[in-house]
Amino acid sequence: MTFGRDEVPAAPLPPAGPDARPDASGAVLLPYEATAPAGGEKAQEPSPAQGLEVADACAELARERDQYLEALQRLQAEFDNYRKRIERQQRDMVENAATGLVKKLLPVLDTADLALAHGGGADVKQVAAALFDVLAKEGLERILPEGQVFDPEQHDGVAHEPAEGDDAPAHPEVSEVLRAGYRWKGRVLRPAMVKVRG
Repeated sequence: MTFGRDEVPAAPLPPAGPDARPDASGAVLLPYEATAPAGGEKAQEPSPAQGLEVADACAELARERDQYLEALQRLQAEFDNYRKRIERQQRDMVENAATGLVKKLLPVLDTADLALAHGGGADVKQVAAALFDVLAKEGLERILPEGQVFDPEQHDGVAHEPAEGDDAPAHPEVSEVLRAGYRWKGRVLRPAMVKVRG
């Protein structure tokens, strides 16, 4: 029998049993039993010992998974703590650098205050006000406690003025500010130098 160039002989089909069924392409699908090992042997079911080995292996894998998960969570927590500590240290470094600069500028403000107290002109007043305004925007506050109750955490008492008669205050109070004190972002940077009465 001769075939043309484009003709291909059809492959012989396996014998179809009563359970065989064709698929969409026309190929015959054999049932599962037809693919059993030759010689009529049946596939072996796992023994109870093999089942225990599989269960032990699964339990070991679950233990390893839990250990890796716990180690990962611990590592993540340590990294979060490290990141927060570094951020806090960076903030503290910036804050300390700014505090150091402001402390160095306090004598300039003191000099301007003295110049103004001894008749400094409008130019001195303008420069002193401009410098203080810039620092105040960053968190500097002046402590001028005249007439307030003496507070040793904010006031440095360097002189005492006795109080007599009915005019004596119940608690020592600041009668005169000799040098202004300053707070930086709410914390006392330098206490005010004062004269105390009472």
